[in-house]
Amino acid sequence: MGTYVVSDVHGHLADLRAVLTQAGLLREDRWVGGPDGDDDLWILGDLVDRGPDGIGVVRLVRSLQEQAPQHVHMLLGNHECLMLGERLFPTSRFGEVWLLNGGRLEDQEGLGDDDVAWLRALPAMAVVGDDLLLHSDTTSYLTWGRSVADVNATLRGLLAGDDARQHFDVFAALTSRYDYVGEEGVDTARRMLETFGGQRIVHGHSIIGTLVDKPSYEIDGPLVYADGLVVAIDGGRYDGGPLLLVRLS
Repeated sequence: MGTYVVSDVHGHLADLRAVLTQAGLLREDRWVGGPDGDDDLWILGDLVDRGPDGIGVVRLVRSLQEQAPQHVHMLLGNHECLMLGERLFPTSRFGEVWLLNGGRLEDQEGLGDDDVAWLRALPAMAVVGDDLLLHSDTTSYLTWGRSVADVNATLRGLLAGDDARQHFDVFAALTSRYDYVGEEGVDTARRMLETFGGQRIVHGHSIIGTLVDKPSYEIDGPLVYADGLVVAIDGGRYDGGPLLLVRLS
């Protein structure tokens, strides 16, 4: 049994199909789950925006979840919040921010009411084995609870409501980044792990190139940093880098 993680697909449906197929998890859009059928996949947010077919990525991920609900899992990213905000509150400031962040009309037009319900119910974090999985490299999760269950419940409640400001505050909090970088980053990562569990944080959101000061096309694998306590997996696909599918050890 293996656990795979991928993040920040940003509408690159062909790339997602390719990496899942190459890993033996997917065959012609059917979940295979590896040689023994028992591998797990966690998608750490940001399916949409900036790329060519965000709604196609949503459709594929939802289909795989329906085929293998015990093996395919999805976490909330800031672009899922942005997609929701534009759908639910189109006359609010979400409209301008959505466009500035690569929002695509085709994605919104393809979004159904069942997709909206699915997005509103997504969990934001999970502990899988020794790993704390989340989308953003931020400590904002601490403002929503002191356990994984509390954070997920709080965010579901906020996103189930009809308060545009609350929705925007969630989006803004998940957009913050770089909290595990620098001299204080190790202590910050330890505090997150002590609070939520796990021995290591795995995140997307901040593209690896920005963390190592390299162009994204030079990135060829995940980045382990903060004294080994944090792993970044966003290769920067929308920025010309690879879509990384990482098998966790």
